[in-house]
Amino acid sequence: MHPPKRITEEEIISQCKKGSLKYQEMLYKQFYGYAMGISLRYSLNRDDALEAVNDAFIKVFNAVHNYNTDKPFKAWLRTIVVNTAIDRRRKDLKFQLNVELENAAPISSNMGTVDNLNAQDILKMMNELPAIQLTIFNMYEIDGYNHDEIGNMLAIPASSSRVYLSRAKERLRKILRQEAQNHG
Repeated sequence: MHPPKRITEEEIISQCKKGSLKYQEMLYKQFYGYAMGISLRYSLNRDDALEAVNDAFIKVFNAVHNYNTDKPFKAWLRTIVVNTAIDRRRKDLKFQLNVELENAAPISSNMGTVDNLNAQDILKMMNELPAIQLTIFNMYEIDGYNHDEIGNMLAIPASSSRVYLSRAKERLRKILRQEAQNHG
């Protein structure tokens, strides 16, 4: 007996472009984990992340005929997931933008380090950031957007994106210093 033929990503996308529900389900299952990992970075909790992922896949299925097969599918999907998650948070972020700037402390540039941090420690520290700082930190440092792109996506000036990124990094440094003192 021959093993079942592996269906390629290209075949799945081609069938999705034809509107095949079976292949849409296959695409969803194949990229769900990837999309959820991205969405979790921009969402307050797992439920919000799941809603953003599902909304993103609906957008993917509605726009898959526009997908350029010369470019990697994951990059196209990532952009849709990030934009969808950000759109879901935009109202909360706009409120936080106003509150955050009014209560802002000056930024310093002292650098502290802690050895032996693992991924869970870093994620825990990142979750202590205010939502706007976490969102911009993720977009800039992890997803590679520049400040102009972030500004356009969040409807804020690029200079505000730079300020929030600086504040996020400073807050992470403070958390690192506290961890070093607690374990040192």
